[in-house]
Amino acid sequence: MITLYVFGPHFGLPDPSHFVMKTEIQLKMAGLTYQKDATGFPSAPKGKLPYIDDDGEKIADSTFIRAHIERKYGIDLDAALSPRERAEAWAIERLFEDHLGWTMAYTRWLIPENFARGPAHFFDHVPPAMRETVKSDALTKVKTAQWGHGMGRHSPNEVGELAELSLSALSALLGERDFLGGERPIGVDATAAATLAAVLTPAFNSPVYRAAQRHPNLIAYTDRVMRRFYTAAEYQPAEAEKAMA
Repeated sequence: MITLYVFGPHFGLPDPSHFVMKTEIQLKMAGLTYQKDATGFPSAPKGKLPYIDDDGEKIADSTFIRAHIERKYGIDLDAALSPRERAEAWAIERLFEDHLGWTMAYTRWLIPENFARGPAHFFDHVPPAMRETVKSDALTKVKTAQWGHGMGRHSPNEVGELAELSLSALSALLGERDFLGGERPIGVDATAAATLAAVLTPAFNSPVYRAAQRHPNLIAYTDRVMRRFYTAAEYQPAEAEKAMA
């Protein structure tokens, strides 16, 4: 049995982490049976989620998890793609994970009102005497990572401009197709939909969110993929906005 270690639902999303959602969607694409565990973060092999335990073998990082399940279970999520199309899918994945995902994290953590509405509540379970210290330490780590990446050196509006460049490129690449691979989802659709769902949740207003709203095909695509792999109870961003208002 595969155990997927997750954070649990937040912000109307199945998980606040687009990497966790990516892995879960790929497990669903592969038709593999799994269970979820929201208690594994303290034991995460690389200090991050997701990771899986597959009959005692622990694999961390969404990219290595996909490689593991494809290798072990004889699955190819990109079976219909040519070598060139596989290369394009990898390039698109890097655009999501190494650029757009950073703009999304910036808007949640580095815009103070969004941090207060969202990530700050990750620490509600911490004993009151320690809560502010733990919260401040976590925010400092995110700020340091964002600064090191380079995204954290920009203003919110500049981050929105950078996001718009990626979103416009993605909108053009998708065009009128249902999925990035055509008629059926491929591996990168898990990455794309998970990241876009995290960007598009109305729980967090920001220049990045407003940029995404200008691309109707990306909005429709995100809803199409998320509804395909999650129930209405699992994916309900509009309800999260009401709850956090």
